[in-house]
Amino acid sequence: MASDLATRRLLREFAAMRKAPPDNIVARPLESNVLEWHYVITGTKDSVYEGGHYHGKLRFPTEYPLRPPSVLMCTPSGRFKTNCRLCLSMSDFHPESWNPMWSVSTILTGLYSFMLESSPTLGSVEATPAQRRRFAAQSLEFNCANETFRGLFPDLVELHEERRKAAAEAGDAPGGDGDDDGAAPAPGGGRDAGAAADEGEANPLIFVACVGATLALLALLLSA
Repeated sequence: MASDLATRRLLREFAAMRKAPPDNIVARPLESNVLEWHYVITGTKDSVYEGGHYHGKLRFPTEYPLRPPSVLMCTPSGRFKTNCRLCLSMSDFHPESWNPMWSVSTILTGLYSFMLESSPTLGSVEATPAQRRRFAAQSLEFNCANETFRGLFPDLVELHEERRKAAAEAGDAPGGDGDDDGAAPAPGGGRDAGAAADEGEANPLIFVACVGATLALLALLLSA
């Protein structure tokens, strides 16, 4: 159970983050436990994490802010192991370097700064830039399978659903209403022989085949 000091401090930080959220970062505590926060860091433009949404957790001790939290990332990123405590200067791995003036905003800003670096630490992993970009592209779909994420970040769930719908519509466009000039035409000019026949149009392939068959029959009769 959180101490009065920890509860007051964390609720004050939550109010401050809602009023002036740090760039590319959102975070909020569980309603049932103010000592467990969930965050999402959005990858910045021109980085290998661009377009990615990285969900993670901060677990605060009852003595916060006198002691630092543990820091975990749940979303695969190619930079950190998932669901593993990360060794950072502002995490519980280094209580000797912790500053009680630091806040949730400070911790998460520092986490993303370290994420952009290549320095190894306990809990980091190696991956190519292409692999990290692929993780970024898959991140929101991965996160939306998590019930806690869905409950805490409904706006990102909605964003995922909108993207899925747009992707589905884009995939159906070639077979849609036919108004898309950029759609690849179907063989035979975009319509099959049955459709052309129903509209009373002659299909040149069928016409040639019929003429060929007639000439072959005529040659057979003459040779007889």
